[in-house]
Amino acid sequence: MPAVRPKKALGQHFLTDQAVAQAIVSALRHTGHTLEVGPGMGVLTQYLLKKEDISLKVVEIDSESVRYLLEHFPALASGLYEADFLKMPLEKLFQDDFAVIGNFPYNISSQIFFKILDYRESVPEVVCMIQKEVAERLAAGPGSKTYGILSVLLQAWYDIEYLFTVGEGAFNPPPKVKSAVIRLTRNSRSDLGCDAEMFKQVVKTTFNQRRKTIRNSLKPILSSLPVLPQYIPYLDCRPEQLSVDEFVELTKSLK
Repeated sequence: MPAVRPKKALGQHFLTDQAVAQAIVSALRHTGHTLEVGPGMGVLTQYLLKKEDISLKVVEIDSESVRYLLEHFPALASGLYEADFLKMPLEKLFQDDFAVIGNFPYNISSQIFFKILDYRESVPEVVCMIQKEVAERLAAGPGSKTYGILSVLLQAWYDIEYLFTVGEGAFNPPPKVKSAVIRLTRNSRSDLGCDAEMFKQVVKTTFNQRRKTIRNSLKPILSSLPVLPQYIPYLDCRPEQLSVDEFVELTKSLK
């Protein structure tokens, strides 16, 4: 069967550099159940199948890729799902914890991370390749211009490591941007100590108006409270100045 034709609508840029593929798979420390998102033509899959300490399942939305995978990797037959990862009920695939690995399509990488956050109690580790700019944003700390919504929401639950950069020439077709591989490792936090939904709302509301002070961006939330708290910290700051713990403190003050 010939190689799969990359589809622009699916954001497909197939990794062709075998050394990079091996490095990505080697970055996975988790043993046990593992889910690969968007395997394409199996550049990571071939090395994942050689790891005896993992049990692999893959999810692929592209039917042409599914046919290619089944032909070239028959061992996948019972663990290959032709589906949209973003719509999959992952609890039906795994009863226990599972790691996530993949070269994420750049056009939906943020949505993939939001889904992983929904399953954070079941996903101890994520190793993925994404757009370099997004990787830098996720790993950024307070005070950085790239620090944003996903930086805070992911860092609340995961330690994030920027592992290495990948050039455009490692792909077919080459993307117009550089890529990077990151590793997310679930931290020890089991509870934020505040309402998790309110925390998410505060983070999103403030960063969506990041040029404003928190006092101004939170006006709609403050006006909806039945009783205004006596003390609300950080109101004169801008969101990029606050750490995860400070966002937690801010959220707790709003209850």
